[in-house]
Parts: sequence; structure tokens; C-alpha cells
Amino acid sequence: MTSTVPSSPPSFASSSRPDAEGHFGPFGGRYVPETLVYPLQQLEAEYWRAQQDPAFQQRLSQLLREFVGRPTPLYFAERLTRELGGAKVYLKREDLLHTGAHKINNALGQGLLAQRMGKQRVIAETGAGQHGVATATVAALLGFRCTIYMGAVDCERQALNVYRMKMLGAEVVPVHAGQKTLKEAVNEAMRDWVTHVRDTHYILGTAYGAHPYPVMVRNFHRIIGDEARRQILERENRLPDLLIACVGGGSNAIGLFYPFLNDAGVRMIGVEAGGHGILPEQHAARFHGGSLGVLQGTRSYILQDEHGQIQLTHSVSAGLDYAAVGPEHAWLHDAGRVDYTYATDIEALNAFTRLARTEGIIPALESAHAVAECFKQAPKLGADKLIIVNLSGRGDKDVAQVATKIGLQMPM
Repeated sequence: MTSTVPSSPPSFASSSRPDAEGHFGPFGGRYVPETLVYPLQQLEAEYWRAQQDPAFQQRLSQLLREFVGRPTPLYFAERLTRELGGAKVYLKREDLLHTGAHKINNALGQGLLAQRMGKQRVIAETGAGQHGVATATVAALLGFRCTIYMGAVDCERQALNVYRMKMLGAEVVPVHAGQKTLKEAVNEAMRDWVTHVRDTHYILGTAYGAHPYPVMVRNFHRIIGDEARRQILERENRLPDLLIACVGGGSNAIGLFYPFLNDAGVRMIGVEAGGHGILPEQHAARFHGGSLGVLQGTRSYILQDEHGQIQLTHSVSAGLDYAAVGPEHAWLHDAGRVDYTYATDIEALNAFTRLARTEGIIPALESAHAVAECFKQAPKLGADKLIIVNLSGRGDKDVAQVATKIGLQMPM
């Protein structure tokens, strides 16, 4: 796999990215059936109108504040910092949001867009279940009918979130095709949308898919980085040295990174799922075994074989268990602006338990991948350095799974 680094650094956080056709350099675009081209164009036009509409922005801001619980704290992890013996570690506490993860930022924004477009029904895909819960929550709030597609394997390992979605009034459809995980859930959601596009909006859950979804999802999540920037300046009177976030499709990471992209002194690390290690079909680290291709509406790095067939993936975290990565992340990777690494299942499980016992915070398994990278980075940096780790969700949904894997006996 080769990377192309531009001879002169581009302006990263710019309104020119993506271009009018949804491209981040060679990545992105709109690769969809003909029946979806016009709906996507309508969605794009309505989104940009809403961006300029003070009434829409006021309603969104009000609900983010009063319903979702923003701003989230930037928490200094004092005991963890002391234990790691290096840089000061701050956690951006997206786990404290209503529904338990950052996903509600985007689900609410898209839900208000769907309402504005006169839709009566929303659908979504989900892996770890957090986007499904967020979508079901927004549907209940705004009065939509709601269907959530979820791989059958993920339904089993995230049973708590399945119950939550049903409690909120959503229909949850287990997908039994293929690997029975997130990729197949996206396929089914897209089939549904093609069939019911007149009255249905697809609340896609990550910074992936056909244009305008990557830019739209990124902009609904950039509030994470905007807040973190203000908060670290208030707390430390300077910007951080390092940002760390987990990367599945990449929504929480791009939300944190985007407001800092033009700050040359701020390093950024995205952490993919290393699974059992970088062997075929044993991981979901697209930058460590993937190649350029088209999947589910966009062009990006994809885990595929030499014939272009999508490979199986594995991660202990359902939300990172996906064969492709968002096109803006692909562009930032090849431009050399963001470093991308991976954490294995074992490293993520260790981070999950260590953070719980050190700071009294149980992270989502997805977020634990970012925490694992923090364990590696903090001791290598001086005590005058600052790290912000995006704690994208909380681990209630993962406790039973983790307990089984590490041999803890769950109470009856």
C-alpha cells in the first residue's frame, strides 16, 4: 500500500473539503444506485439551507443543550496521569451524553433535517447499538416511525442496546446475511431506503457513505472538538499536544480532530481495531492491510482481497468491526496530517478494566482502543505535555461481554 503526501501542506479544516462532488482528494464521492442520486442531491441542498437557517441552528443548539446534555466536560484524569508517569491526560466525556455516546449529536441533527424535509419515517444501521439507540431516541422525540438494522451477531453481543431500542419504540431487524455484523446492516438499510425513499430518511451513523453524509456527519460532530478546544484553552491556556480517538467509520474521531486540523503543533492519532492481530480476516485496521476501493457509496481504504472481494473483519468492539473507513480519514492519512495505528482486542480489554479501576470510568470497548493508545503515548511525553482522549461512549453495553472474556463472574 502506498501513500501520496502532497509537496505543500493543504489547508485541512477548509470549506473546500470536500469539493462539490463530495471528494476529499481521490476519496469520497457518490457511488449509489440511480434511484438514490436525486434524494442525495435533495438532502445535500436541504442540509446547506439548514446550515444557514438561524431557526434550525437555534433549535438544534437548544436540544443539544437541554435534551442531549452538552457541553460535555473535559476531565483531567489525575490518577491515570500519575500512574502513567508522563503527559497530563484529559478525557473528553462524550460518555456522559444522553443515550451514552457521541452518536446522539449526529442523530439529532439528521432527525431535525428529516423533519424539515417532511419525512415520516427514519431508518438506521448500527453495530455496537449506540447509533441505533440514538436514532430510536430521536424518533421518539420527534414522532417518527423507526426501523433499525443490526447484524445478528451484534444483536447477541449488544443485547442491552437491542432492548433499549425496542423500549423506545423502534423495530429492530436482525440481519443474518454474510458476517452478520455492521457491513450487512448497512446493506439492508440502503435496500430499505431505495424502496421507501419518498417518506423515509436514512440516518447514517458515521462519517462514511455517499456524499453528503461524510461532511454532514462530520459537521454535526465537530462540536466535540470545538468544545474541547475552548475547554483546554480555559484550563491550560494553550492547545493540546496530542489528540487520540478510536476510528471505525470515524465520526467521533473526525468530530474531535476537525477543529484542530490547521494547528500544526497538535498531533492526532486515530486508533483502529487490531483484533487478534494484523492477519487476514482477524482485524478491522483498514490502514494496516486495506487498499483503495468502493464500498457502500464511497471510495476509501477497504479490507478486500486481490479480486476486490470484501474480507471478513474482527473486533471485540462491534462499533469498530467494519471493512472500510471514512473518506476524510483516508485523505488525512495520505496527506500525513493524522497518524493511524491500531489496538488489539487484548489491549482494548486491558484499557477497559484499567480505566475503570483507576478513574472510576467504564469506557465503551470502542473508546478503550483510544485509551490503550494513550497508555503507550503518555509515558513517552514529558509532564509538560497535554493529551486529550475522546471517550466516545460508556461501557454499560459491554460489561457482560467483557466479564465473560476476562473471567469475571457476573452477579445473578
